Amino acid sequence: MMLCRALRPKNLPLLFHKPKVNPCEFWAAPFGSLFSTHIVGDKPILVRDFINSALYDPKHGYFSQRSKSVGVLPRAIKFNQLEGRKGYMKYLDKIYKESEVSWFTPVEIFKPWYAHGIAEAIMRTANLSVPLKIYEIGGGSGTCAKGIMDYIMLNAPPRVYNNMTYISVEVSPSLAEIQRETVGEVRSHLSKFRVECRDATDRSGWGDAEQQPCWVIMLEVLDNLPHDLIYSENQVSPWMEVWVEKLQDRETLSELYKPLQDSLIKRCVEIIDLDKKHDSQSSAILKAKSVWSKVFPKPQRCWLPTGCLKLLEVLHEVLPKMSLIASDFSYLPDVRILGERAPLVSTKKDGSSSDYNSYLDARGDADIFFPTEFWLLERIDHYCSGWLKLQKDMSSKEGKKRRTITLDTSSFMDEFGLPSKTRTKDGYNPLLDDFKNTKFYLSVPTHNTV
Repeated sequence: MMLCRALRPKNLPLLFHKPKVNPCEFWAAPFGSLFSTHIVGDKPILVRDFINSALYDPKHGYFSQRSKSVGVLPRAIKFNQLEGRKGYMKYLDKIYKESEVSWFTPVEIFKPWYAHGIAEAIMRTANLSVPLKIYEIGGGSGTCAKGIMDYIMLNAPPRVYNNMTYISVEVSPSLAEIQRETVGEVRSHLSKFRVECRDATDRSGWGDAEQQPCWVIMLEVLDNLPHDLIYSENQVSPWMEVWVEKLQDRETLSELYKPLQDSLIKRCVEIIDLDKKHDSQSSAILKAKSVWSKVFPKPQRCWLPTGCLKLLEVLHEVLPKMSLIASDFSYLPDVRILGERAPLVSTKKDGSSSDYNSYLDARGDADIFFPTEFWLLERIDHYCSGWLKLQKDMSSKEGKKRRTITLDTSSFMDEFGLPSKTRTKDGYNPLLDDFKNTKFYLSVPTHNTV
């Protein structure tokens, strides 16, 4: 199984498990991080702001300073010339050793077929009587954009291609330039494609709300969105926000706990219904748990996808008739960091990858990426559409505003792609057989009218 984002061959045989970690290990970074301590000033900051700076700071952030954080293959892999799994793994190992990149995305490894599958899903569902408009959030190297535009140019009626618009919303200037170069390999694409170098979660960058149908694509975007962290010292204590502060030595970072007060965190807690189970229990059960928690206290940590919530709130406001395709990792292997939905913090040095034990170690040299719980993504989607909020009003009979489905990558590609194109000589198909920890999420308006 392909069990990690970085597509590193050495990790393929690993089984998913939670390593044993001393509960005290997460209180502070084990050593001073030069850039990390620059992120945190004299005042504490929320964990999401720390992560956002570590990944996207214009000067030192992982994605901002590293144009080679995402790789571009010089040519498509000819899977039908590979003997099987062993041949595929050997080829993958070779291209990683020859490149300086941290990882190759699935859309890059399986180009153009991965993008063609997404294009086919759009073609089957879109209302082609109106001009096709596609937004891609975090377009990486531009391989997805080019693949989709190639497919539509070759398979859709000419008017669909001629009138289409493809907009990449990319926060990294270096990646934005790579996207322009990739898409520009087909000259006719350029008049239909543009990159807007901005933060998609910033409402002010979108302008007025659009009432026309459109598509939004997000491939491996959710895993890099900032998350918040909440903490409870035992099984019955209230949840606390986690902030990051400098210790007196000015070199070491530590966590600070405050009562829940941030509105974005509180909305996320509401969506997950963290306190629902607690509130529904009888007083006798709660008393027993209180005694148990004093004898055997068990600290709890929970990572919240507040970046995803913020992004979907903005998208639903500015693109109320959008259809959404998102693909990401449903779980990650060998996570050393404590907490539900905890991230991997991975760096690459001298050609080999290694993982940090604490997110506080990230200092612009490390990728921080989270698993996506797709049931929670669906709840956030319904919440941002307004439907989940309506359900709290018991008198409301309004139906769901979105039709949603979550598919394994293999199921999605079986339905919309061309699996034969990624099959090796002995029948082994890495796209269908290896990506067991990735899923697709599709969401469209219930009444997709103009």
